[in-house]
Amino acid sequence: MAAPRADRRDAAPPGRSEPTGMTAAELARAYERRELSPVEATRAALDAIEARNPELNAFVLVGEDVAVRAAAESQARWAAGTQRGPADGVPTTVKDLDRTSGWPTLRGSWLVDDPGPWREDSPGVARLREAGAVLLGKTTTPEFGWKGVTDSPRFGITRSPWDPALTPGGSSGGSAAAVAAGMGTWSIGTDGGGSVRVPAAFTGTVGFKPTGDLVPAYPPGGNGPLSHRGPITLSVLDAALLLDVISRPDVRDWAAPPPREGSFAAGIEAGVRGLSIGYSPNLGYGRNDPEVEALVAEAVHVLAGMGARVTEVGPIFDDPVEAFQTMWCAGLARTLRPYGPDDVARVDPAMLEYAEKGRGITAVAYLDAVAVCADLGHRMARFHETYDVLITPTVPTVAFEAGADGPTPERSRVWASWTPYTYPFNMTRQPALSVPCGLTRAGLPAGLQIVGPRHADARVLRVGRAYERHTGWSPVAEAARTRATRTRETTPKTRKGQPT
Repeated sequence: MAAPRADRRDAAPPGRSEPTGMTAAELARAYERRELSPVEATRAALDAIEARNPELNAFVLVGEDVAVRAAAESQARWAAGTQRGPADGVPTTVKDLDRTSGWPTLRGSWLVDDPGPWREDSPGVARLREAGAVLLGKTTTPEFGWKGVTDSPRFGITRSPWDPALTPGGSSGGSAAAVAAGMGTWSIGTDGGGSVRVPAAFTGTVGFKPTGDLVPAYPPGGNGPLSHRGPITLSVLDAALLLDVISRPDVRDWAAPPPREGSFAAGIEAGVRGLSIGYSPNLGYGRNDPEVEALVAEAVHVLAGMGARVTEVGPIFDDPVEAFQTMWCAGLARTLRPYGPDDVARVDPAMLEYAEKGRGITAVAYLDAVAVCADLGHRMARFHETYDVLITPTVPTVAFEAGADGPTPERSRVWASWTPYTYPFNMTRQPALSVPCGLTRAGLPAGLQIVGPRHADARVLRVGRAYERHTGWSPVAEAARTRATRTRETTPKTRKGQPT
């Protein structure tokens, strides 16, 4: 089977060159062989930020001095053979919803005016520092991560490296844009309804929402059980390696599971022969762009050719959007509850509209929505008695205009209307992975979503890795092979530790 259709590979995002085009796993091998150093990789990422971020607006803060110092420490460990694992020395970014010691966490909002000092890392950030990762800075988010695109009153519009006129999606759009443009090898995003997977699909990167509570969180996400944290990376293998790090326990998260034995990368190369795949083009209620649907169908055909047993399935459940909206609006109302009328006047008007709806939701209505989640979880558990994984498109469309809340006016006010395949699996808290599966004729990436039973994260990663390896193609890696880029000598010096 040929690689996924890519009729305009020259449209690949500019700015990817070695070492910024290398995965974390490739960087670790290069460090071990002394072919590259963490300092060199970090400076290349900082150069890419200086070159590309003014146009893309993926960062709210860049910490050059902190990053270079951490890279030098990592380089010394690799030289002495005392490296802390494959994350050591990897240029890394963090979405500006997670706390970072020494850097403010502004959450895309004018409401956050705490002067600090900022002394605490969130659990995932703490684990990354322990693993020796090099933190480059904080990436953009819509206000409090509330919607599926990335713009905010405080920091403006974030744009796609594929075409700056388009959105990278959201709410982890800054993280996805950074990874796709070589401005950091991998990132932690948050996902309350698709916010890791949607931007991964729009930017040709890999985005993984793990099983609920697998990745510890503190403080808890504003949207309660819908909130997840997960990797945005250049490859499925990298997603497994990053998940190994950020899923380590943290006492601050009372719901986190006990320590896990082994690595999510163990068995990831086992392939799909004999696995049973249920393929749903639209879950019975979605409407896809024809090119997206064709690319996903082609990817499913590839998996069948590798020995998976593929069955196209009909509707599994009715669209749970009303229950999701109930929980989402209630979460936004809770987020804004500490602020008075003068404060919230500075909030994104559409977010305020959602929060106002949330204030009118009763406890009974909220518990009714939770009951819908329980029913969905039961239906999916029964589904997975027959099928090892479910495959759908990640999003039924490709990236649209930057600054718009949706692909069409009628699908803008309710962002869940154009993400019908992502939010159900926040409600069921199942692992769900987005993998790039080709380019449309307009040269824009589409995403394939792989969903597994709760706690079957390794199985989901295994299926994604099988597809990735068999095709031997990713749109971002393609850019590293086909486009000339600016060199370090011809780019200005990076700003130091200041909001951009």
